[in-house]
Amino acid sequence: MDTINAHLAFAALGQPTRLKIFRVLIAAGSRGIVAGDIGEMLGVRQNTLSNNLSSLVNVGLIRNQREGRSIRYFADFDGMSQLLSYLLHDCCGASRIACEALVDDIACTAAAIPSNPEQKQ
Repeated sequence: MDTINAHLAFAALGQPTRLKIFRVLIAAGSRGIVAGDIGEMLGVRQNTLSNNLSSLVNVGLIRNQREGRSIRYFADFDGMSQLLSYLLHDCCGASRIACEALVDDIACTAAAIPSNPEQKQ
């Protein structure tokens, strides 16, 4: 991830509703949540929800999958991992050894949750 994409991702998460949506989808894991259920959980109207979901999809933090007439949304753990890697790239004074355990722990945790909903945990 480069600086421009990181900036766009943080800008998307800087809006309170989008941050709530992202956190709800992270908690849902590989099950994801249908758009209507996200709106009900957060008390967000459909048109507002749609705009916020689109913003998060566009920056690569969430993804979607059509299920008949509904759309199910998932946190994109690959995108989240790239954003975290960007943040931690130069941690501990660019001494990879000093913070290797932290970076590896984050990477392992995100990797344990499949990005593809067809994958089993």
